[in-house]
Amino acid sequence: MRLRGRARRPWSLRTRLVVSAVALIAVVAAVIGTVTTIAYRSYLYDRADEQLTGIAQRAAGPPVAPPGPTPGRDRGRLVFLGDPGSPIGTLGAVVAGDEVTEAGYSTEVAGDGTADGRPRFPVEKLDAAQKTALAEVPRDGRAHTVELPGGLGAYRVTYAEGIGGAFLTGIPLAEVENALSTLVLVELSLTGASLAAASLAGTVLVRIALRPLRRVAVTAAQVARLPLRSGEVALPQRVPEAEADPRTEVGQVGAALNRMLDHVHEALDARQRSETRVRRFVADASHELRTPLASIRGYAELTRRGREECGPDTRHALGRIESEATRMTGLVEDLLLLARLDAGRPLAHESTDLVPLVVDAVGDARAAGPDHHWRLELPAEDGPPPVRGDAARLQQVLLNLLANARTHTPPGTTVTARVRTEGTAVVVEVQDDGPGIPPELLPAVFERFARGDASRSRQAGSTGLGLAIVRAVVTSHGGEVTVASAPGRTVFSVTLPAEAHSQAHHRLITQP
Repeated sequence: MRLRGRARRPWSLRTRLVVSAVALIAVVAAVIGTVTTIAYRSYLYDRADEQLTGIAQRAAGPPVAPPGPTPGRDRGRLVFLGDPGSPIGTLGAVVAGDEVTEAGYSTEVAGDGTADGRPRFPVEKLDAAQKTALAEVPRDGRAHTVELPGGLGAYRVTYAEGIGGAFLTGIPLAEVENALSTLVLVELSLTGASLAAASLAGTVLVRIALRPLRRVAVTAAQVARLPLRSGEVALPQRVPEAEADPRTEVGQVGAALNRMLDHVHEALDARQRSETRVRRFVADASHELRTPLASIRGYAELTRRGREECGPDTRHALGRIESEATRMTGLVEDLLLLARLDAGRPLAHESTDLVPLVVDAVGDARAAGPDHHWRLELPAEDGPPPVRGDAARLQQVLLNLLANARTHTPPGTTVTARVRTEGTAVVVEVQDDGPGIPPELLPAVFERFARGDASRSRQAGSTGLGLAIVRAVVTSHGGEVTVASAPGRTVFSVTLPAEAHSQAHHRLITQP
């Protein structure tokens, strides 16, 4: 079922421009059509009113009898309907007081001529309802539009008085309405054709006009695909000079993009030089510290195991010196490894089976943490496919993940290591049922020197670089490491591309 709240797809700039232009043309055409129709309607009604006035004057005669003899004519009849200039369907009605005594309209079939040679049209009498509608016409001498029942339609009717009597005369508006309907139909047809032509032409013209902007967008997309995150600082992409002319709107966008790319290139280059200096310093410092730290450990151990008797305080101090020297040595080794990985030092890439590495790592972890429960979930005999990588570094990844679970969970926690195949990749998971990682720490759990709260705080021997090394080594192998944590379930997943895909069936092996 379609969701009501789903956002509507936004229109492109080309669509908005074409729709705006077509809408503007439609508004202009509607205004012109409306004004033309109103003017033409006024013109047709004025002509009809002029024709109606002439018929009314002939029907009623002059208001005052002219001097001399007046040609005799029985004005009590509707013989004026057959006068020249009266259209077919001309209506006439004799008025006596407030009533219409006689009413009719001329038909299309002409009858015999009158005594003076004028044509005469047969008259169709009006019924009572039609006479009643005529009787309601105001007697003000102006033309009024009346809708007559019985299928006669609209009539333009006026009242006139003269020496011949009082009459209501009218002419049909069918021709006027037909002319107006034809005009509206023609206007709609022309407007529709014009809008269709404007849409096609506007689409072509806007596409041509926006071609430079598309080139700018292509340049921006090429820059967006560059691996800037991995230390890439070369930005050769630039908007062509033809689309970077500041005298045009699109050129201003292109020139601004080129300036921004220049600034970004300078900033990335400066950052790269700074990071290179920092990595070199860390690597050199770590390398130089290894010798004095080894000397400190050696002299402390030699003094502690010497023949001279030492007091308890001295033995404790020597033990602390040796312990801290050991921890500092691990920290220096981790920093040196991270510096080498950051510098892109190539690793060995050989076919490596992860199952023996996981078994050995769990065995080492069980010996180092006997107060935890360690479990293995290994694949069946066909096993997962091997991966291309450095076995020593992958072993370090497993040891760091298991040491992280041992260090940051209380005694009695069950830690499970499993290997499985997922598509064309091999996945290694380390899961524990400890208190979990705080939600605010999850985004930075793989950062260097990340610190948790008391439930997963750093204990003795932890340098805060274990998970950072895990991510660096896995990334250098083209893999990915993720974490999902909730109270009672924390899972670190390492995904590495396999050499070949094979089907794996899992079995559960529990070590006491």
